[in-house]
Amino acid sequence: MLSALRHSAIVIALGVCCSFAVFAKEPALGETASLQARHLATVFPGRMTGSPAEMLSAEYLQQQFQQWGYQSDVRQFHSRYTYTSKEGNKTWQNVTGSTVIAAREGELPEQIIIMAHLDTYAPHSDSDSDNNLGGLTLQGMDDNASGLGVMLELAQRLQHVKTRYTLRFIATSGEYTSHSGAEDYLARMSAKEKRNTLLVINLSSLIVGDHIYFNSGKNTPVAVRKLTRDRALTLARQLGIRALTSPGLSSAWPEGTGPTHDASVFDKAGIPVLAVEATDWSLGQHDGKQQRAKSKAFPSGTSRHDVTRDNQQYLDHWLPGQVEKRTRAVMKVMLPLVEDLANPQISHTNKKIKV
Repeated sequence: MLSALRHSAIVIALGVCCSFAVFAKEPALGETASLQARHLATVFPGRMTGSPAEMLSAEYLQQQFQQWGYQSDVRQFHSRYTYTSKEGNKTWQNVTGSTVIAAREGELPEQIIIMAHLDTYAPHSDSDSDNNLGGLTLQGMDDNASGLGVMLELAQRLQHVKTRYTLRFIATSGEYTSHSGAEDYLARMSAKEKRNTLLVINLSSLIVGDHIYFNSGKNTPVAVRKLTRDRALTLARQLGIRALTSPGLSSAWPEGTGPTHDASVFDKAGIPVLAVEATDWSLGQHDGKQQRAKSKAFPSGTSRHDVTRDNQQYLDHWLPGQVEKRTRAVMKVMLPLVEDLANPQISHTNKKIKV
C-alpha cells in the first residue's frame, strides 16, 4: 500500500515539475517559489516527522535538487517526543525522520547553508488533536511550505551561477520534535566543516505576517550581521518591501536572546545565523480593508498549527495574492544577497568574508 502511494505521489510530483518547465522558460521572480509551496502543501499534507507524507516530500525535494544538477541525498535520523493523554498520562512516540541535503561545491572549502524545515506540526496531546492543531490534514502552507518554496527557487536560479563558496541546501525535519533533525545534522558535521560554515540562512513561515523579519543569531558576530541582516534590510527598503529586525515576538527573538527554531541549533554552536521569517500571526498595523480581513481571519491567540487556517484555500480567501506577493518579495532580497555572499572579496590572510 505504501509503495503504491509512494509511486503515485512521485508521478504526480514529477508531472507538476515538468509543467513548471512548460509553463514558462523564465518564470517571474518568486513564481517558482509560490508554485512549489502550493504543490508541497496540497500534495503532501501532514508532513509530520516520520510520516509517509514526510518521506514522500523528502523524496520529491531530492529529485528537484538532482534535476538541477546538485549532489543530493536523504539522510534518516531517529527521534522521539512525549504525547499527553486527556488523563495526563505521558507516553514516548518514536519516529524516524528524513533530512534532505543538496550541495554544489564552490572554489573554496567554506560554505553557506540555506535551510528550511519540511515537517508540519505533530499533535503532542489529546488537547492538540481536539483543537485541530497539527495532524494528517495540516497543509502547512505558511509553516513551512513557503520556506521550502523559496529555498527551491534559490537552488534553481543558482544552479548555473559560479560561486567561490560552496552552497548547501538542507530541508530539515524534526523541528517539532525538539529540532532533532537539525541536531542530527550538526552532530554529524566535522570540526573542520563547522569552522568552514560561514553562515546558516533559515527560511520559515514567510506568508502571513505584515513584515518580513531578518534576524541574526545571538552569537553572530557584528561584522557578519552587517553583511547579512543589515544588507538584507537595506535591499528590502530600497525595493519598498516592509522589513524589520528583532520584533520581540515569541516565534522570533529580540536582540541578545537567540532564535527558537532550527536555526537555534547552529546559533548555540557558534555558527552565524540569518533567520528570514514573517510570523506575526496576531498582525501589526495595516491599512483599510485588508487589515480588517486579517484581524478577522487571524485573531489574537491564533495558532500557526491550526489545520483550518494554515492551508492554501484559507490563506487565498483572507489574504488574496499574499502568497505570490510575499514569495516574490523574499526572492527579490534573498537572490542578490546570496549571490553577493557566495562570491565575496576574499581576505588573503584567512579567506573569510572580507568586511
